[in-house]
Amino acid sequence: MFESISGILTLHERERLCVEVHGIEWEIAVSAYSSAAFGEVGSHVKVFTWLYHREDALRLFGFSNVQERTLFLSLTKVEGIGPKQALKVLSSISSQALCAALDTEDLCALQRIPGIGKKTAQRMLLALKGTLALTDAASCAQSQTDDRAAHSSNLGCAPHAREIEDLVTALVQMGYDRKMAAEVIAQESAALCSVGRSLYEEEATVLKRAILALSIAHPHAVAPAAE
Repeated sequence: MFESISGILTLHERERLCVEVHGIEWEIAVSAYSSAAFGEVGSHVKVFTWLYHREDALRLFGFSNVQERTLFLSLTKVEGIGPKQALKVLSSISSQALCAALDTEDLCALQRIPGIGKKTAQRMLLALKGTLALTDAASCAQSQTDDRAAHSSNLGCAPHAREIEDLVTALVQMGYDRKMAAEVIAQESAALCSVGRSLYEEEATVLKRAILALSIAHPHAVAPAAE
């Protein structure tokens, strides 16, 4: 019914947006990762949407790109996962990490997602592994990274090369692979800039989010401590 909504962003929260279109304000539920791809309040945005409707309720879900919406709809086809739970999944783990967990049949990583137990994680693997949704999920991850980088550029965010290198080095010293650490830090710093916040002032936040993302996607990535 609604392919997308374009208008002025009037409210920007972690999992909720409001967009005004010709005097009508639309409330849209979004994932935390998708929310980070949008600009500041007052900016013009385009939100890809999906309308959930039943006899007693109407709710509009939004996405920063078509690929994330496809992944969301694939999740809702898994037994035990409705629209609200699918959005919680996408708020708890990046599309890239989710895709990796499904592709490698990492049941433990899926069970670390809040609200996902062993049975639901197994259903996710059975329903989504090897399907078109996984290809879309991989594209979604790259698309989100590109979108965030574009928003950062539009907002005039500095690259913060020194801070990024410091964060990557900190993760490497914790035992994480440098390439994986660099990819996650780049994504998190781009997401931060996309909402007009400075990496210089938010290094601790970015580091915490990076550790969480790496621990979910690669639970055994940290090198064991020397005895």
